[in-house]
Parts: sequence; structure tokens; C-alpha cells
Amino acid sequence: MPYTWQLLSRVADERVIAIVRDSDPDSALAAARTILDAGLGVLEVSLTTPGALEVIARLRAAYPDRLIGAGTVLDAAGARSAVAAGAQLLVSPALADDVVATARRHGVLAVPGCSTPTEMLTALTAGADLIKVFPASRWRPEDISQLRVALPHLPLVPTGGIAPVDAAAWVRAGAVAVGVGSALTTGGAEQAKNRVATLRTALRAAQEGSHDA
Repeated sequence: MPYTWQLLSRVADERVIAIVRDSDPDSALAAARTILDAGLGVLEVSLTTPGALEVIARLRAAYPDRLIGAGTVLDAAGARSAVAAGAQLLVSPALADDVVATARRHGVLAVPGCSTPTEMLTALTAGADLIKVFPASRWRPEDISQLRVALPHLPLVPTGGIAPVDAAAWVRAGAVAVGVGSALTTGGAEQAKNRVATLRTALRAAQEGSHDA
């Protein structure tokens, strides 16, 4: 089992958490495989997907070198079930202290959703590893940049409504990573591969630009 700092390092290197949410487990598994085969290394399966735990378990078995997590984790029971299935990060749409505590107890990443600076600080104090800025559609990259002037230690992951071509702007603004869902998975496998390629190219350029700065 990797240390949490190793899991964090993987997210920081990848700069993106792919999100899979579907109406049936087979479709979710196919979408996840397409994204992972295209080269992305961090992915969450929303627990709103029927059979999500089985999908997570199958992905962990098939892709042992990737970081596979659970999304829409709402309580400790869901968190424990996700960890038992093999989830290495627990992502929530809101701040749930019991989910964060369960993640801490099992050595996986806690990524609660927050929408205000107060919530973000509360989450960090509770032991969150990353802060999901949700929904990101209420924010702009320049807002993240300004927030980090006052609170530079916040490890932010904007999520919700982010298109692959826009991801780089959030990273340049100081986000650790971005969460991207339906913008990656909508359409066929070939389209998804093209979107992943666009996303990875944009994020590499943003990372190289931040190093140059």
C-alpha cells in the first residue's frame, strides 16, 4: 500500500483526476478503460454509478499502476466500502468529517468538496489531503490565483464544468490538479482518446510554463 504522500505526488504529477459516472457498470468500466488506456493515471468512479464498487475493484486489478478512487462518497459507510473495494482516494461533493476521518484511518486520500474559503480551511484542519473546489463553474482561474495569495497552502482541485482545453488555465492559476468528467467521456472511444490527448498536451504546456516562471 503506497503512503499518502506517494498518492499525493501522483495526483500532482498527473494534474488531472478523471471522473467516470454512468448509468450501468459495463458502460462505466468501458469509459474508465478508454481513459486509462489513453494515458491518464488518476481516475475516480462515482458511487452514483450502479455497481461502482465492482468497477473500482476490477480497475484496481487491471491497472495496478494507476490511482483509482471513488467519487460522491457521502458518509463513513460508503467510504469504508470504497476502501474495501480498493479505492485509493475518496472524493466528496461536500465536506463530510466522517469521510475524511475514514480516509485518514485507512491511509487513502481525502478530497472533500468545498465552495468557500471558510469551508476549505475547515476541511484542511479536519485532515483533507486535497480540496475539491466545487462546483468550479462558480469560480474563475483568476479567483483561484487571488485566493492563493492569501492562502497559498490550500491544495485545490477545481471540479465541475471544466473542459479539457480550459484545464491548463486552472493549473497556471495554482491548482494542484483539475477534475474532469463528462467532458472527457461523452461520445465514442476515439473521441475520448482525442480529448485525453488534448488535455495531456495542455497540462504539459502549463506545467512547463510554471517551471519557466
